[in-house]
Amino acid sequence: LLYDSARLAFRNGAGPFRCLAKLSFRPRSYQMVPLIMALRQETVKLLVADDVGVGKTVEALLVAKELLERRKIKRFAVVCLPHLCEQWQAEIRDKLDIEAVIIRSNTQARLDRQIQGDTSVYDYYPYQVISIDFIKSDARCDVFIEQCPELVIVDEAHTCARPTGASNSQQQRYHLLNRIARKPNQQLILLTATPHSGKPEEFQSLLGLLDPDFESLDLPNSNQNQRRDLAKHFVQRKRADVEKWLDEDTPFPEREAFEWSYDLSPAYAVFFDEILDFARKLVSTSQTDKDQRQRVQYWTALALLRGVMSSPAAGIEMLNTRLSNLSINEDQEVASAIPVEETDNPVRDTEFGYEGDNAPTQVIERNDWSVQQRQQLRHFAGKLTELSNIKYDQKLAATSLIIEDWLNSGFNPVIFCRYIATANYIGEQLTPHLKKKYPKLDIQVITSELPDELRKQRIEEMGKSSLRVLVATDCLSEGINLQDSFTGILHYDLPWNPNRLEQREGRVD
Repeated sequence: LLYDSARLAFRNGAGPFRCLAKLSFRPRSYQMVPLIMALRQETVKLLVADDVGVGKTVEALLVAKELLERRKIKRFAVVCLPHLCEQWQAEIRDKLDIEAVIIRSNTQARLDRQIQGDTSVYDYYPYQVISIDFIKSDARCDVFIEQCPELVIVDEAHTCARPTGASNSQQQRYHLLNRIARKPNQQLILLTATPHSGKPEEFQSLLGLLDPDFESLDLPNSNQNQRRDLAKHFVQRKRADVEKWLDEDTPFPEREAFEWSYDLSPAYAVFFDEILDFARKLVSTSQTDKDQRQRVQYWTALALLRGVMSSPAAGIEMLNTRLSNLSINEDQEVASAIPVEETDNPVRDTEFGYEGDNAPTQVIERNDWSVQQRQQLRHFAGKLTELSNIKYDQKLAATSLIIEDWLNSGFNPVIFCRYIATANYIGEQLTPHLKKKYPKLDIQVITSELPDELRKQRIEEMGKSSLRVLVATDCLSEGINLQDSFTGILHYDLPWNPNRLEQREGRVD
């Protein structure tokens, strides 16, 4: 064994890549492409936008290890969403045999105590995994930008695009990366499976991190030379592109997708017609008012419909929040004076990695309701309370049928919802219903109300059960590996942006 391992080590070490002899895995041939692209650059600037499941983590770690072995860098940092820190630390340990430290709010004090002298954690530890929401704040970003390692890997980079009309917290992520990218000789690798949100300005802000000239690049009308320049820094492959790469087969699982329709129960159909009529009047009566009021009315109607369509519980939460805060205080008056465009999206359907799973009650709060409208809101809240069960809610009944079918077929599904209230409602209603047929079923609800550690613990414990169903919000839709324990995804709510669907399905596929 020792003789064979020595021969293999020499064989890989004698090739053009120095890192291959020191990896705990054997990369597939298509995963070498970003590495080759990186080695052709004097200063590495890459956007790796391969499909979910193709192996962006492997590709980034290959580049990092090769640059370490060639002594081009001595340190590297992975910047990722807070709930992905442990996963990245484990990947670096397993694949490169390197122990990286996690730097975020609950670890920095402990790491500081281990350092003697005035050296900062960013300068002292050679291998770092950092929460972007910890590091983006004005109090910390200056020190990190000054002392960050020579190579920075950014996971889920689409969450750091410069959003149009977004909140300051979202812009902070972009400003942090933009300042890092502008540093002389700074090496940068951006990873995302969904680089384009459908808004060209956001995609171009990502390209601008690679080269400032790319930010003004008009891609549809660009010439061959411009595209060739961009292609040196940007790689994107779908699964179909790499299944047969250089005569090497990569057997990806086949995705079976289908839609399931359901009819509203008679009582729910009557209610839905009433609230739809209410929403139409809300929008139409505001047309003579000034633009600001019209926009608030429009977002209000939209938020109401989305909450009610999600689940009775989400609708009730929105309506009751409004009814319990009818007295308008100074804060609300200040909020109503802020133009809609200057706040984050009032309906909270974000694409930037902010897994906002609360019902959009703020926009409901900002609407100036009449006495008659308040009475209607009370009427709607009461009606929804009566409809909150599997007898009247056919969406829930259809979900129950699908889940039973999947469990009988040997699948372990994840049900993705938009709002916390909807996830809790499904858990409360489905648990007794399903446990009658499957007494040993482990059904759990995981939302952003739970801290990261508890989410991780519950998912690990569910893996020990023979039958399991996970009900989750989009707090688990990005980067989390669920494929070891779950084999199906049911979208209880459809997000506006199809990128979110791709991210959700990538958790098991």
